[in-house]
Amino acid sequence: MTTTADDTRIPAAAWRMLALGVLAQAAGTLVVSTPAYLIPLLHLQRGIPLPQVGLLVAAPTIGLVLTLVAWGALADRVGERWVIAGGLALAAVCTAVAATSAGLVPVGVLLLLAGGATGSCNAASGRVVVGWFPRRRRGLAMGIRQMSQPLGVAVAALVVPPLAAVGGIGLPLAVGAVATGALAISCAAGITDPPRPPRSALAAVGSPYRRDGFLVRVHLVSVLLVVPQFTLSTFGLVWLIADLRWSATAAGVVVAVAQFVGAGGRIVIGSLSDRVGRMRLLRLVAVAGIGGLLLLALAGGVGWAVPAAILLIATTMVSVADNGLAFTSVAEAAGPGWSGRALGVQNTGQFLAASAVGPGIGALITAVGFPFAFAVVAAAPLVALPLIPREDVHAS
Repeated sequence: MTTTADDTRIPAAAWRMLALGVLAQAAGTLVVSTPAYLIPLLHLQRGIPLPQVGLLVAAPTIGLVLTLVAWGALADRVGERWVIAGGLALAAVCTAVAATSAGLVPVGVLLLLAGGATGSCNAASGRVVVGWFPRRRRGLAMGIRQMSQPLGVAVAALVVPPLAAVGGIGLPLAVGAVATGALAISCAAGITDPPRPPRSALAAVGSPYRRDGFLVRVHLVSVLLVVPQFTLSTFGLVWLIADLRWSATAAGVVVAVAQFVGAGGRIVIGSLSDRVGRMRLLRLVAVAGIGGLLLLALAGGVGWAVPAAILLIATTMVSVADNGLAFTSVAEAAGPGWSGRALGVQNTGQFLAASAVGPGIGALITAVGFPFAFAVVAAAPLVALPLIPREDVHAS
């Protein structure tokens, strides 16, 4: 990203890149999140064990883990436009085939491939936003960009359960295929790669991982803080239905509200981080996450249905607030020559942890119940606290 005397001026094209980045990531998230909202159908109605369903939930996330660094390296080399558009097109094809397939095993394999294809958005859409926005507005821009994940999850929470009730697992997957296909076309037409230094200048810059431990520490913190996020997004719906006796429709509304609130919270946190620092806010988010999970466990343990739903909304908002802070910090610390790979590593660690949440937390819930499992998950932000760097680092 080239800098100007006015580091607060935002190019007009930047807003178009941001809008396309948000929609592209949201479409990919819809595909990745769809299996989580098939749990009521597969587990409660068809009787498939929760750990087995958790493997299906984890399949697209495992695909992300396997491809994120490669997508990031490709974006560093060829730019963002065709990486995003091509990945979404591949995701659309795999999801469409999954929608017409019979049996959980072939569907799981195709969702793994679709999830790997959506990794293009995770690595490249953040990079294109950072490239187009000046430093003093990146927190705001990335906060808006990070809305994409909770928005995708919210759409899944609203549409997947009723569609699955009507058409089984195929109809929700077909919707995901249409969404990713439409965004593939839009991104191919509308994205312009941001200005970059000459490739020779980028090649002369050494690895930011050799400079200090900042990137490694942020990666580790993000791995820990993603565990509460995916625990709540994966099992919040079924907890409300199975333990607290909410209807599937009402529970879906609660989860969707939680994701929309989380999306708005990311914008506020991102804008605030431009003024007070990203690492300082990250520490506050970790502390709030500990408290929220413990209160959620308490409310669930005593069966307070309405307070538990309110706490689920609040704790979900906290659980997603760290993503934009960490993502922006990684891109800034890595610089334009390494941001694609660094963001790939960042997302790989997060989704590796997320892929373990489905089967791992599913087994824990089966053994000890939802409230105690939520209390155990509070250990993740507790461990993350001392690892958070004290100061931000800017290489770009």
